[in-house]
Amino acid sequence: MPFLSVEKPGSATVDLHYEDLGSGQPVVLIHGWPLSGAAWERQVPALLDAGHRVIAYDRRGFGASSKPATGYDYDTFAADLDRLMTTLDLRDAVLVGHSMGTGEITRYLGRYGSERVDRGVLIGVLPPFLLKTQDNPDGVDGAVFQAIEDAIRKDRYAYAWEFLENFYNSDVLGEDRISRRAMHASWNLAARSSAIGFLQCVFAWTTDFRTDLQRLDVPLLLIHGDSDRILPIEATAIPFSKGYRDSRLVTVPDGPHGIPWTHADIVNREILGFIAERSQARAA
Repeated sequence: MPFLSVEKPGSATVDLHYEDLGSGQPVVLIHGWPLSGAAWERQVPALLDAGHRVIAYDRRGFGASSKPATGYDYDTFAADLDRLMTTLDLRDAVLVGHSMGTGEITRYLGRYGSERVDRGVLIGVLPPFLLKTQDNPDGVDGAVFQAIEDAIRKDRYAYAWEFLENFYNSDVLGEDRISRRAMHASWNLAARSSAIGFLQCVFAWTTDFRTDLQRLDVPLLLIHGDSDRILPIEATAIPFSKGYRDSRLVTVPDGPHGIPWTHADIVNREILGFIAERSQARAA
């Protein structure tokens, strides 16, 4: 079980667990909240079969990674990703993020640049700016985040189950798209997370990525469900696609937030097709 040590000045060492499989052009998978790298179960085989090297890691506080008391902000998350990229010396990489992972990619590219990156895929998009403010009137009211924090403090295990029901739209999609056993598997991943990290990540959701968007310079594919209850497409993927010219938005009909599982066929096809575009261009 490989680990990568990362640390900030004045803090204890934090170890990130990762899996590094296959060979070929590297694809880095960055999971959503409150899951872990194991959430990419339906993407990893497809990427390996297509001839890619696949690296999936657990965000600090989640999965098998260390569970520190601090560092649950996007500057730190981006620094962790940068340490992974440089330590493994990844080049020409494709960054694929889901939910919170889309924030890592956006902040990483905005702060560290694209020297090691060929392109990116953002699934269930969080940026550019989720919080409703005077200059972002279409955002989500701050009271929503406060209610989430209150529910987590009261009983994070109960909240995690309620969240996952809306994460997968299980009341609508039913067993055909997400079984109860798969729901329980996701809940187990959530329950394994750091209680501190579980809560503090909510504060990170209100990060303003609009400056980062101005610094992006690689092609991005956005994949978002039109029935996403967690990150409504009108407040996230649509303004992102309008704010960054070199992006393409694919909308998944009836897709919930957890489309990497419920609509893996569409997600995998779009990811692989987007990666293949570069190879076809080079061949031409």
